[in-house]
Amino acid sequence: MFIGVVGKPSVGKSTFFKAATLADVEIANYPFTTIKANHAVGFVKLKDVAIEFGKKSNPREGYCEGDFRFVPVDMMDVAGLVPGAHEGLGMGNQFLDDLRQADVLIHVIDASGSVNEKGEPVDVGSYDPQNDIKFLEEELDFWYLGILKKGWDKLSRQMQVEKSSSKIILAKQLSGLKVNEIHVESALRKLNLEEKKPTEWTENELLSLARILREKTKPMIIAANKCDIPVAKENIEKIKKNFPEYIVVPSSAESELALREAAKHGLIKYAPGESSFEVVDESKLSDRQKGALGFIKDNILGTFSSTGVQDIINHAVFDLLKYVAIFPGGVNKLEDSNGNVLPDCFLMPPGTTALDFAFKLHTDFGKNFIKAIDVKSKMPVGKDHILKSSDIVEIMAKK
Repeated sequence: MFIGVVGKPSVGKSTFFKAATLADVEIANYPFTTIKANHAVGFVKLKDVAIEFGKKSNPREGYCEGDFRFVPVDMMDVAGLVPGAHEGLGMGNQFLDDLRQADVLIHVIDASGSVNEKGEPVDVGSYDPQNDIKFLEEELDFWYLGILKKGWDKLSRQMQVEKSSSKIILAKQLSGLKVNEIHVESALRKLNLEEKKPTEWTENELLSLARILREKTKPMIIAANKCDIPVAKENIEKIKKNFPEYIVVPSSAESELALREAAKHGLIKYAPGESSFEVVDESKLSDRQKGALGFIKDNILGTFSSTGVQDIINHAVFDLLKYVAIFPGGVNKLEDSNGNVLPDCFLMPPGTTALDFAFKLHTDFGKNFIKAIDVKSKMPVGKDHILKSSDIVEIMAKK
């Protein structure tokens, strides 16, 4: 799974990415700070299920803090986007090529309206951030359309001759965007294109097809950044009203980065996504640091309950992609051979069955599957049993 962090230049995109991953990326207030995509590891946050058994997990990957477990996810910060990207403007070609890998997008916008469409500083509140959502949708739609239409004359004739294979042909054409036959079949049905000759599909119909496939394969959440600037609150409310199809989360990437850096250096105790932090030793803080932490406490955490960064990652994985967190374990023993409690956690797509999970653990487990056991209920389940998030599963297989 890849989470793409996208947006135009200078909206705080790279700050958001660094706050989420603590990766060493360049941050500056000028367009195209990010020239090449940065890859790093972020984390989703979930309750440590071992607590239900009076234990604490010992993750092989990720970490635990308090009652929570942080499970790693791949993230990338791509080059800033400007209008005309699909035509190669700005870093457009590279931006779109990088995005092919993404399963879900976090669109960072400057909710304060202090950066214009090119990423240049303007007076606070003078730019409408709703424009950024519209232009990103359009750029992605036309990008999909461009790929869809490559060799369209030949492609449409082939689809007309091999009518039963239309969805297979289109899925193959768009496979680099993670489009599959199910996506295509659903989109064709929605647009009533199944009975119409492909050679007669109009430009608007092709664009509508591209849009639906983009929505299915690149779901998006809006990170309304710089939420602490007064005018941002009004803009965020407008966005929520005018774009009800999106999850919109107020965020302050700068605040999250400051808190994580302070925690990293032992100045405070802070778990990402929490509504408070604890100063370890006030004497070690400079007046500037005290002022910054006081501002974050009152104006961000006190107003919005969190900086929004961790919430956004969790929404992207669990609400948009609808992934579930599954743990391999035993009914009689949660520990591995080294004594580590529930060392592994797998983020699995929705609809994952017990058999799917067996294959994920090892091909032999899948091929020799007998049954699975729900460790919490101690009840056996069959291969077609749909797993839900936080399930602990023991796989029984023939040896």
